[in-house]
Amino acid sequence: MSRALRWLRKAVLAGLSLTVIQGMCATAQAASLPMVLINVSGAESSENVFPGENGTHYFFPSEGYFARWKAKGIRTVRFPVKWERLQPVLGDGLDATYAGLIDKMLAQANQQGIGVILDVHNYARYRQQVIGSPKVTVDHYRQLMQRVAERWHDAPALSAYDLMNEPHDDSDATWPQAAQAGIDAIRTIDPRRLIIVEGRSWSSAERWPQHNNALLSLKDPANNIVFSAHLYMDRNGGGEYKDARTSRIDPDIGVRRAKPFIRWLQQHGRRGQIGEMGFPDNDPRWIEAADHLLSFLRQHCVPVAYWSSGERWGRQPLNLEPINGQDRPQWRVLAKYLVAPGCTDYGPAPARG
Repeated sequence: MSRALRWLRKAVLAGLSLTVIQGMCATAQAASLPMVLINVSGAESSENVFPGENGTHYFFPSEGYFARWKAKGIRTVRFPVKWERLQPVLGDGLDATYAGLIDKMLAQANQQGIGVILDVHNYARYRQQVIGSPKVTVDHYRQLMQRVAERWHDAPALSAYDLMNEPHDDSDATWPQAAQAGIDAIRTIDPRRLIIVEGRSWSSAERWPQHNNALLSLKDPANNIVFSAHLYMDRNGGGEYKDARTSRIDPDIGVRRAKPFIRWLQQHGRRGQIGEMGFPDNDPRWIEAADHLLSFLRQHCVPVAYWSSGERWGRQPLNLEPINGQDRPQWRVLAKYLVAPGCTDYGPAPARG
């Protein structure tokens, strides 16, 4: 039985409607590499409310959500999920309610031919305890990733596994070991699908070379790893954009922050993406800087996933969701860079000279 048919059978047994699971064999990826992705935020909301309730503390996409973004040209999304909701007890099975909502989301995405990157959005922590600590061991994390692969490796919409969002500070020391455990766990179940590895120090593109040489030792029998850096253009790089309106904004700030990551990839012959990048809708200077950055990344075949979209963010300045049917200012620049016909795989191209 094929993967698609096995997944379809599981979807039926899980009680998904025929409307939701129609088109399960739709193609999830375009021929050329999608250069602009979106982060579909919501399922990871309410950081300290576990398990919480869907529709109150966290949110999954509504019917028709993926169809609207498909119509705009989006072909791949990054979908953050919360470890504590997915596995309420370390070492135990996956929560039926939360996993079932992920099942439904994947079916909805596949119906529209949209690929999904499943992102464990936990900063290398579980209930504030870092991976590698006595309470949250590397083996606990390995068990999680094995269960994730067991549950969803047959899902046609699954584009990639994103091992962990933004390891930082006291989790940095053990992150390379944990990342290898995650890769090993996935490969016991899924021998080929893409694995995305984020870096230490908040996965910062600007600081990437200083913190992530240890990740060069990661072993993947499928040789199918993409490294993922995050990049925000405000003063402290945290994505809050509290810079004073009177302060000067360098239109090439994003390019300058991306270059260390791109050069590291080129130097070591690795592939990469920008897994998070966002900018506010209320200052055209950031739009100019984003235009420069997106042009630079497309030259190198390095995709970018915009942070963030999601139906419950409202008028938050970084939210990409249209308001009253009108596109946000960010979309006008992002739409220019949706595809690059010459990019059929993750870059960058090797450095010259």
